Amino acid sequence: MRKIRSKISNIGYVNRIRDNLLNLKRRKLLPFYEDLKSANCLVCSGSGRSLYSLNAAMSQIAMSQIGWRNKVVLTPDDPGFPGKNMYDAATELERRFKRTLLLINSGSGLSEDPLTMAQDLAKYIEDKKSTRFSMGLVTSNLDSQLGRLVSEYGHVIELKGRGRSKPSLDYSEMGIMGDMFELGSLLLLCMMTEAIFRNLQVSEVLQLCKQEFDQLGHMIDSNVESENYNRLVDLLERRTNVFLGGKGTANEIVKMAGVRLFHFKSFLGDNVYIARGVNTPRPRAGDLEILVSFSGETKPLISWCEIFKKLKGSVLSITGKRKSTLAKKSDLQILLEETVKPGQPRRFYMRTAYVLSPLPVKLAERLSERGLRLPEFIINWYHSVTQ
Repeated sequence: MRKIRSKISNIGYVNRIRDNLLNLKRRKLLPFYEDLKSANCLVCSGSGRSLYSLNAAMSQIAMSQIGWRNKVVLTPDDPGFPGKNMYDAATELERRFKRTLLLINSGSGLSEDPLTMAQDLAKYIEDKKSTRFSMGLVTSNLDSQLGRLVSEYGHVIELKGRGRSKPSLDYSEMGIMGDMFELGSLLLLCMMTEAIFRNLQVSEVLQLCKQEFDQLGHMIDSNVESENYNRLVDLLERRTNVFLGGKGTANEIVKMAGVRLFHFKSFLGDNVYIARGVNTPRPRAGDLEILVSFSGETKPLISWCEIFKKLKGSVLSITGKRKSTLAKKSDLQILLEETVKPGQPRRFYMRTAYVLSPLPVKLAERLSERGLRLPEFIINWYHSVTQ
C-alpha cells in the first residue's frame, strides 16, 4: 500500500482519499471533464451512497441560476424523466437536447441499476445510430462489465477506494466499506462542477481538490474533537432512534450519513430514519435529530426542530451561516461557514458529508471501549443487497 505522503487529518481515511484524488492524471480526467462541460443534459445513475454523492454534486448545476448554459439534470426517479427506462427516454432526450451525458458513479462497477441503464443506452445508440449521447463513469473497477461498456461509449475515471485491504476494526484508518470511494467521488465531482462554473481548465480541477483538502482536514478534526461532537456520540450510544433531515442537496447528504449510522444503530436495536420518509415514525423522548441547512432559515426544518424539541428530543443542526434561526433553536450546532453568492456552487454540502462521516466511526470506538466490538462482516450484513 502506498505510504501516505503527508497528514492533513487525524482521520486516516481522509488522508487516503486525498492521496487517491491527487494521484489522478490530467490526461485521464480531460475527456470526462470535456464531456461534462459540453453536455446540455445530465442523467445521473448509481446506487446507494454512490448515487447520493453524484446527486449532491450535480444538484449544484441544477440549482444554479447562471453560468451553466442551460444544463438540465435528471435522474430516472424524477417525475419528469421521459420514459420508463433509458431506452424509452432516449428518443425524447435526443429531440430536446443536442448532447446528453449518462453520468454514473459506482465504486464496485457491479450495481445492477446503472449497468441496466448503460446497456439500454448502448442499445439505443446502436439501433438509432445516434451521435447525441455519451457516457461517463467514476469507478474503482475498470474491468467490470459496466467499466468496459462505458469505455466503448464514453470515458471512465478510475478513482481508487480502499483497494484490496481486508476488513478491519480500525474504521478511523480505513473507513467503513465504501467510504473512501464515495467521499472521494463526491469531492472530485463537486470540484468539477465548480471548475466548469468558473470556466477553468482540467488541470485546475486537481488544484481545487488540493486547496480544498488543505482546509478540509482542519475542518474535520476541529469538529470531531469538539465537545459538541463528543456529546453527539454520547447520544448515539444510548438507546435512541436517529432522524435526519434536509431539503434539496442537503437531503442527499443526510441520506449518505443515514446509511452508515443505520449499520451500527440497527445492531444496537435502534433505527435511523430520513425525516418525512414513508416509514418515519413519531419521535420519542430522548431521540436524536440531525438537520442540515446552509442558510439555517429553511422553514420546514425549523418546524421539524421545534416539533422534535417539544417531544423532548435532542437536535443537532449543521448550518453554513452564523446566528441562523435553526442553529439558535438547536441543542447542538456545527457551523461550516462559507461565503458564496446565490446561484454559485457551494462546498458546504460536501464538507457536511465529510464532517458527518466519522460519526459512526466514533460510535464504534466508543462501543469498543465498552467491550462491544463490531467487525465489518456484521455491519455488512445490514447493508442493502438491492443497491
